[in-house]
Amino acid sequence: MQKVWTPLCEHLGIDYPIFGFAHDIATVAAITNAGGYGVYGATRRFPDEIREELALIRSLVGDKPFGVDLVLPPGMPEHNSREAIEAEISEEHKNFVSGLIEKYQVPPASGPGMRTRFIRSSEIEEAQIQAVLESSVNMFACGIGAPPEVLRRAKALGKTTLALIGSPHHVQRAVAAGVDMLVAQGYDAGAHTGPIGTYSLVPQIVDAAGDVPVLVAGGVATGRHVAAGLAMGAAGVWIGTAWLLSEEHQEHMHPINTEKLKAAGSGDTVITRAESGKTFRQVRSGWSQEWESEDAPKPLKMPYQDVLVGDLLGAIEEHDIEPLIHSGAGQSIGYFDEVRTVQVIMDDLVEEASAALRLQASFLK
Repeated sequence: MQKVWTPLCEHLGIDYPIFGFAHDIATVAAITNAGGYGVYGATRRFPDEIREELALIRSLVGDKPFGVDLVLPPGMPEHNSREAIEAEISEEHKNFVSGLIEKYQVPPASGPGMRTRFIRSSEIEEAQIQAVLESSVNMFACGIGAPPEVLRRAKALGKTTLALIGSPHHVQRAVAAGVDMLVAQGYDAGAHTGPIGTYSLVPQIVDAAGDVPVLVAGGVATGRHVAAGLAMGAAGVWIGTAWLLSEEHQEHMHPINTEKLKAAGSGDTVITRAESGKTFRQVRSGWSQEWESEDAPKPLKMPYQDVLVGDLLGAIEEHDIEPLIHSGAGQSIGYFDEVRTVQVIMDDLVEEASAALRLQASFLK
């Protein structure tokens, strides 16, 4: 198998310019061990959990590089106070959620949901940041927001810094903040994503970024997509959805979600604010449809929507409420309909990218 290579590989010490994002420890480690660059999504983890989990990933990958991603949106409350947030939520919103609980007969959750374990706040963010900075992780990625002071602290410790952006207008601010790399995340992408399509977005960001390397995210599912990203001037790709149906990720995935993902096509995903208050692409389900109904209130901003629905989202999966179970996923989910190991997924990406790049070269005279 020929090797797909860009200068970024030599700079970072990886075999392939393929960055893989996942919320699962085993999956992240497997991506790195397969020659890519695994990135752990730790936004919803307590600081002590981040320390323990990053140490565990390190034990699984040895000296190979891996990263961690935190969402650091501006405008969050100062303190980790659920009571203060709940006091500002309208009765209309509370009644709508109560109606969903009654309609689908959802029993109470046994504990706080993923989004209500703590409040997205400056207090929690600083503790999470400190946990990352104290770790041996090689990369600090910012999913939303890229505070210059945080980047400065990470770079001072020798960590590579990266920011995900969804508009050419965000390039100047991110570069000025000091990021080492950018991810141009197109409309196709899963979870938090923007309004501009990947093919329209990437060349603009590459041109505006100058010497700062750019990765392509959004709709990257096959080696042909990898080759297309490189042809647009990117230094590599950033992939999330592909790993949802990896064998390693299944311990982290509800079995009903696995089946829904296997059955989903590219047209079966929707963007909603009902998850977190920010735009979030996920597989269409009863959850997204209920929030699109005429009598549904407008979702609240983050972190108010988190608090409004967090416990219910946890209860939905805990009690197997099939119509409402859903997963974040990009439009690339249409390329995946079976569970395979990370290694097999990576091998397929590299083999097909090599073939696509050879084909492109054959068109030159």
